[in-house]
Amino acid sequence: MRTRRAALVGALAAASMLAVSACGATADKDESGSGGGDGKPVTGLRLMVPNTPGSGYDLTARTVTQVMQDTKVASGVQVFNLPGASGTVGLQRLVNEKGNGKMAMQMGLGVVGASYTSKSKATLTDTTPIAKLIEEAGAIVVPKDSPYKTMDDLVTAWKKNPKKFAVGGGSSPGGPDHLLPMQLAKAVGIKPKDVNYVSYDGGGELLPAILGNKIAFGASGFGEFLDQVEAGQVRVLAVSSEKPVDALKDAPTLKDSGIDLVFTNWRGIVAPPGITDEQKKTWIDALTTMHDSADWKAQLEKNGWVDAFATGDEFGTYLTEQDKAVADLLAELGLA
Repeated sequence: MRTRRAALVGALAAASMLAVSACGATADKDESGSGGGDGKPVTGLRLMVPNTPGSGYDLTARTVTQVMQDTKVASGVQVFNLPGASGTVGLQRLVNEKGNGKMAMQMGLGVVGASYTSKSKATLTDTTPIAKLIEEAGAIVVPKDSPYKTMDDLVTAWKKNPKKFAVGGGSSPGGPDHLLPMQLAKAVGIKPKDVNYVSYDGGGELLPAILGNKIAFGASGFGEFLDQVEAGQVRVLAVSSEKPVDALKDAPTLKDSGIDLVFTNWRGIVAPPGITDEQKKTWIDALTTMHDSADWKAQLEKNGWVDAFATGDEFGTYLTEQDKAVADLLAELGLA
C-alpha cells in the first residue's frame, strides 16, 4: 500500500505542479480568489499541507485539488507543504493569515490532538471551518503468527497486565493511532494511563514492529496494511468503523466483536480566521461541486475513503465536539 500510495502522491504532485505552472498568471492576477459565480473556474486558491509530502494529508489535499482542476471547478490551485510539530507549525501559519480568503489548510483528527500535546498557541477554534471530507477506519492488527485470533483473545491478555502489553501506533501522542488504543482501552475497562503505547513515525516504521513481534498489536488506518493483509503477513482482528470495510471483508467491526466503540480518523479543510462570508462561500461552493463529481466518487473508492462531507456550521459543530472529546481524553492522560 505504501508503494502504491507513494506512486499516486508523486503523480498527483506532478500534475498539480503542471496545473499551477500553466495557470499561475491567472492566479496571480486574481487577488481575491474569486471566480466560480459566473461558471468560470475559481482561481488564486492555495491549500497548505501541515506535514510532509506522501502523508495522508498530502494525498488528500493533492487528490482534492486534482479533482477540482480536472472538473474545472478551480484553476491553478497550489498545494504546498509546511511540516513541523505534528501539524501545529502549519496551524500557527494559518491563524497568522487572518483575513486571507485565498488560503486554507488540509487537516484532520491528528491536528486536533497535536494542538494540545504540542502546547500550540494557535488552536483550531481560531480557524474558519470549511468542510469535512472523508473518514477512514482504524484497524487492530497482529502478525500472522500471533496467539490472538480474535479481539476477545487480545483483550483478555491485555487486561491481565496492560503495562507490559506493548501497543504500537504510527503517530505521536494525540494523533489518531494514539487515540484509537486509548479509547479502546476505556471501552474494555483498562485505564488509559496504564496503556503501554509505543509511538512510531508513521506506518512505515510501525509495520516492521508488528512483523517483528516487537508489539502485541498495532493500531492504525487500515490502508497502511492492505498489501500485508493480502500477502498473509498480518491479520486484522477488527476495524473501528460503524460498518465493515469492503477491502477487509473478513474483519469484523469492534461492535461486532462485542466492544462498544466506533472510531474513525477524519480529514477536512479549514481557513484562516477573519475571512468574509463571500470568501468562505467560494471555498465551500468549490468543494461541494468537487464532492458531487464522478471523479471524486472514483477517488473515494480507489483510496478506501468513507464519504463524510459536511460544510460550514455543520462541520464547525463537529469540530468543536471533536476538540472537546480529544482534550478530555488527553487531560485524563496528563497530556493536555
